[in-house]
Amino acid sequence: MDLQRTLLIGAIAVLSFMLLTEWVAFKDARSSDSQQETARILSGDTPAAELPEPAAMPVDAADELPSLPQDPAQQAAAEQSADTNASRIVQLRSDVLNLAIDLHGGDIIELSLPQHLEEQDNPDRPFVLLEQNDKLTYIARSGLLGPDGIDGNGRAVYNSAAAQYELAEGADTLVVDLHYQGEGNADITKRFTLRRGDYLVDVQYLVKNNGAARWQANLFGQIKRGSALPPSQDTAAMGLQPFLGIATTTPDDRFKKFGFDDLQDESFKAQLPGGWIAMIQHYFLSAWIPNAEQTHTYSARATRSGANIAEFTSPALMLDPGQSGSVGAGFYAGPKDQYRLKDISPYLDLSVDYGWLWWIAQPLFWLLTKIQALVGNWGVAIILLTVLIKAAFYRLSAASYRSMANMRRVQPKMMDIREQYADDKQKQSQAMMDLYRKEKINPMGGCLPILVQMPVFIGLYWMLMESVELRHAPFFLWISDLSVMDPYFVLPLLMGASMWFMQKLNPPPPDPMQAKIMQWMPIMFTFFFLWFPAGLVLYWLVNNLLSIAQQYWITRQIEKADAAA
Repeated sequence: MDLQRTLLIGAIAVLSFMLLTEWVAFKDARSSDSQQETARILSGDTPAAELPEPAAMPVDAADELPSLPQDPAQQAAAEQSADTNASRIVQLRSDVLNLAIDLHGGDIIELSLPQHLEEQDNPDRPFVLLEQNDKLTYIARSGLLGPDGIDGNGRAVYNSAAAQYELAEGADTLVVDLHYQGEGNADITKRFTLRRGDYLVDVQYLVKNNGAARWQANLFGQIKRGSALPPSQDTAAMGLQPFLGIATTTPDDRFKKFGFDDLQDESFKAQLPGGWIAMIQHYFLSAWIPNAEQTHTYSARATRSGANIAEFTSPALMLDPGQSGSVGAGFYAGPKDQYRLKDISPYLDLSVDYGWLWWIAQPLFWLLTKIQALVGNWGVAIILLTVLIKAAFYRLSAASYRSMANMRRVQPKMMDIREQYADDKQKQSQAMMDLYRKEKINPMGGCLPILVQMPVFIGLYWMLMESVELRHAPFFLWISDLSVMDPYFVLPLLMGASMWFMQKLNPPPPDPMQAKIMQWMPIMFTFFFLWFPAGLVLYWLVNNLLSIAQQYWITRQIEKADAAA
């Protein structure tokens, strides 16, 4: 009978494993097909005649631009000029950025990252951060508003000397000028500057006042995004769901976040010195960083058309007749590289969100990067970091394991007391306390050391989850990406087995119901960890193995000492 039950359980386990692997393959295939169906301007494999036409701003979307007075005459001129402009897309390429710019507004309507792939096994398809298609609208706008501004419900129209620009070999910068084609008393050039190896783009307006009166306009920068999840984000039911929304910094809150649901209830608007405003998702972000020496008006809001808007408006640029000037801002679009973000603007590095335990996670990340620089493998670095943390808490863990080993040693005596005083809980408790005093055991001795270590382990957990460095980072054999789940569930199953073995080393809870719950814990954790990133499961597995080794050693020492006595 036991053999039949064992075979049945084994067959169910094998069948479940096969179903899980088939489901993962099916999900990956659907995700790949979905990405291939999405039209890309920067893909390079689509004829120009077949490229999607950038969507014009709908009439009912006027609330998507900052509200400053507009000149109707200039607005009409811009709309008339827009009708005569034939080619609307200009492509800019550096070693780390590919941009598609719509000449109607000079907006960035698509942006991809050649150094970060959409899929690890498809080196020809870079990760797309900004895009505008039927699945997601995520674009970066900028313009000039105010008395002499050139943007409004209908955007300013520019022309370009070429349709494509690329950073030349050996050059460090790529400068692209777009020239305003509307009527007015000023010559206006919108300049994009890209630098080798840098995800920060300078967007600058060069203005010369040719009129007889003072020229005045305000720079605005805006990030517009729908509420849909990023196409590349895992949407499995048990997958991790990192923050998706808008963030900025204020004097009272260095990192202030707004989820898209929050913006439906209440918008945000404030005048702040320097600062930045960003659209954040897992591993990547886009952010406007205006002049740090000025005070800007920042806002985050949801529009009537369903878009989420993050924007800033700068103080007016004023030019007397014949005078020239410029105004601009930086636009970052790329990975959450906390060291680069820290250099760009204060507290922008907090977009790598480690939560309230950031003060623990930050030094752990620093140590992890140092180890990885030596060993050259992020998986090995995680293992070595876990070993170092375990060594740092060795004495504290030893006290906990020693307490549990002693509890296990006197377990038969405790069972005798429970049976002897089964009907008298008061005498049972008193007898237990006498036993603890006689054996010099602290029943809470195993809890406090674990509680002290928990913040470190939680901080390490969030650090591993948020680190873009682990995205597409291989470990060995079948683990080709530490940021996604193990495709064959080997690590989660090993982790579950290690939890089960740890339980066998500990004394069972006195309450039968608690004992049954604890028996199911390894199974429950294994199920949850099936969808966890492999890097996190690797950390947990290594920590469990080290704990088992330490606890086994301490238990053996106590048993030997007890036998000798």
